[in-house]
Amino acid sequence: MADRISMVEGDIKTLALDAIVNAANESLLGGGGVDGAIHHAAGPELLAECRGIGGCETWEAKITKGYRLAAKHVIHTVRPVRHGGNAGEDALLASCYRRSLEVVAENGVMSVAFPAISTGAYGFPADRAARFAVRTVADVIAHDAPLDSVVFSCFGAESADRHRSALAQANALP
Repeated sequence: MADRISMVEGDIKTLALDAIVNAANESLLGGGGVDGAIHHAAGPELLAECRGIGGCETWEAKITKGYRLAAKHVIHTVRPVRHGGNAGEDALLASCYRRSLEVVAENGVMSVAFPAISTGAYGFPADRAARFAVRTVADVIAHDAPLDSVVFSCFGAESADRHRSALAQANALP
C-alpha cells in the first residue's frame, strides 16, 4: 500500500498524471483557492464542460477533461464546510476521497493527485483532515483499488509533513 501513496510539495496543477482532484464548490464553476487555480490553468474549456454537468452535491465527484493542465482529467469533488465538527463533516470529508477514488476506478485512471481538501477557507483542522485523507485512501488501496499511484500534493512543507505523519500512522495500523 505505502508504495502506491506518496507526497509532493508543490503545485497540483503542474502534475502530469492521469487525473488531479479539484476541491470544488457545488456549482463546479470555479471559486477560490485550488478550485479557482485549477479552472484558471485549465482554461475556458473546463468551465464550459462544468456548465454542462449541472453541479454536484457535497461529497460527490464528477470527472472532466484536463484541457490545458498537465493532467488528462480533473475529478471534481465538493468539499464539506466544517461547522464545529458535529454535523457529519468528518464522514463527508472521507466520502470526498472515497468517491473520488471510485470515479478514478470507473474511468480507468491509474494515477491521481489530491490536494488537502477542506483545509483552507472551509475550516477543517489540517492535522485531522490529513489523517482522514490518508486513512481513507490507504483503506481503498488496501482493498485492491486498480490504480498505480496516489499523490498528496501538499502546498507547503507543513502540509507535506502532516500527510507523511498520517501515512506513517496508517502504515503502523494492523
